[in-house]
Amino acid sequence: MTSANRTAVRVGVCGVLGSGNLGNDGSLEALLGYLRSEHPEAAVDALCGGPEVVTARYGIPARRLHWNRGEYRTASRAGAIAVKGLGKVIDAFRVAAWVRRHDVVIVPGAGVLESTLPLRAWGFPYSMFLLSTTGRLFGTKVALVGVGADRIGHRPTRALVRWSARLAAYRSYRDALSRDAIRAMGVDTARDKVYSDLVFSLPTPPTGAPGGPQGPVCVGVMAYYGSNDDRARAEEINRRYIDGMTRFVRALVEDGRQVRLLIGDEVDRPAVDAVLDAVDSPLATASEASSLADLMKEMAAADAVVAARYHNLICALKVGTPTLALSYAAKSDALMAEMGLGAYCHPAREVDADRLLEQFRALEKRSAELRRTLTERNQAASRRLKDQFTELTAVLFPATDHTQTLRETP
Repeated sequence: MTSANRTAVRVGVCGVLGSGNLGNDGSLEALLGYLRSEHPEAAVDALCGGPEVVTARYGIPARRLHWNRGEYRTASRAGAIAVKGLGKVIDAFRVAAWVRRHDVVIVPGAGVLESTLPLRAWGFPYSMFLLSTTGRLFGTKVALVGVGADRIGHRPTRALVRWSARLAAYRSYRDALSRDAIRAMGVDTARDKVYSDLVFSLPTPPTGAPGGPQGPVCVGVMAYYGSNDDRARAEEINRRYIDGMTRFVRALVEDGRQVRLLIGDEVDRPAVDAVLDAVDSPLATASEASSLADLMKEMAAADAVVAARYHNLICALKVGTPTLALSYAAKSDALMAEMGLGAYCHPAREVDADRLLEQFRALEKRSAELRRTLTERNQAASRRLKDQFTELTAVLFPATDHTQTLRETP
């Protein structure tokens, strides 16, 4: 059925979007590409962290997710704590009013059901809970599309995530690990499907010819402080991570390699600066990429990538460049195994520069073989996402005779 014969749908998109995280914005870009291609009649707007950025970059109306502009700053004084508490009450009404104006609300990709990095229950998990709850209350279909999840130890966060998933009308996941985690939290996932991360559907830039054994290397550096359960040791974990990354980059530079340091979120810039200052070499420079498309162009021109943030890792794999993952969560290991590079993972928590360099050299020796493997695995990911979008059309965009309706999930 052509889009002209479908009922125009009011679509809301919600997430931590426009706030400096390139992976989250990439998921939004992938979803918008699908909507504009297959459902140009849909009226789309966003509820997000950075509405000005989203409107300027993607051309859709957007409003702020949180009433309190200081939501992500730590509140220590009584006044600031009171403002945060008031903000939670106001947000309940704001989110409800926004959800009510839509036929469907989509949360595109990202790790919205996990806490593999430090996360407070009354931040985005609370927003997700409001979204799903008010969706059920007002009959708006809330769809979690290609999202990531992991098992959560912190009880309040786990409870909010569980109910957010349970009350959503539609769920799909970017990997089997995520579906298993949601099932373990007590949600019936019998009808939920696993596809691939939405970012795999973005256009791939032309791949440059490999530069040989002394070509450029892209190295992702992130503000890594451990998981949500490591708050007491966060500073120690970060110091060890920065020290290990510095020693690794210095070793590459001493071999005469050009090293380009990449970020996946604006919060990573101080970590990049710390590594650059410690290495102090003109061969090591920082990327100014401001989108996943820019990151992919740099990675496509590199001989190899050492990736940290999850969506940086996806970008490297998507452009077919041999990649070593600095894994901070099981999702990175699962992705690398799926793409045929399971042997090339290194724990971000315990960066051993000597071991990392050994793995990196082994990776480069198999460069040609791994590029062929990545080509095949990317084709498979592309097919899975075509199936994902086909299903979305079937369940989120009912025909004018209303014979197709969005399935409800208990």
